[in-house]
Amino acid sequence: MPCAESLQVQAYVDGETDAMASAAIEQHLENCAECRALHRDLLELHTALHRELPYAQTPPALRAQIMRALDKESGAAHLPRRTPGNWMGAVSGLVAASAAAALAFVLIAPPITSPLVDELLGAHVNSLMSSHLIDVVSTDKHTVKPWFAGHTDVSPLVADFDAEGYKLLGGRVDYLEHQRAAVVVYQHGLHVINVFSWADSRRSLPAQATRNGYHFACWKAGDLDYCAVSDTAWDELQGLVRLVQGASALEQR
Repeated sequence: MPCAESLQVQAYVDGETDAMASAAIEQHLENCAECRALHRDLLELHTALHRELPYAQTPPALRAQIMRALDKESGAAHLPRRTPGNWMGAVSGLVAASAAAALAFVLIAPPITSPLVDELLGAHVNSLMSSHLIDVVSTDKHTVKPWFAGHTDVSPLVADFDAEGYKLLGGRVDYLEHQRAAVVVYQHGLHVINVFSWADSRRSLPAQATRNGYHFACWKAGDLDYCAVSDTAWDELQGLVRLVQGASALEQR
């Protein structure tokens, strides 16, 4: 029989659990191999769906029709005060305007989630739950940096910030955007921080995001995209990001 927590794992992957429930599920995943496998399969499925199924774009004619309806209802809501007999008409107009605004938000606003964030989340979680966390184990940047040259499509910044509390563990290759992305792996306390880098694809990527308890801090440097991913606290993740950005700026001079 499947584990009794399997439905909770599915809800967790879909982002439908609160912070307390998410923490309980994460603890359960540490002790249940069956649910870990389910969690991994669901993340891979989400990543594949987002990669293969592009978001549909709203037709321009429909956009224009919705905006005209919003303009009309907005104007009606600001007409002079109505008589009691027309009061219900005013209310219905406001309700219609609210409904139109909600529909416009759903149809016009960009997707809240990014397919690329899903890919990064899947890659990060898989690295923690398998033997693929590190391909080249070394605290020496002069060992890790040359290794990337023969195994990935980019040459990222590699630096050791052990003095600041971020220990370089090594690096690995992951696949993002149909290319061999470089991943520099750091340890901060009990937390692993993966710093992904890949050739700039110009796909939408938020500067910050949080998914399933994992934080994402993303930026561009030269012709590369970077994203640091971890379940560490936001200020601790941003501390590493500032160090990497500073070292990258010095390297590019």
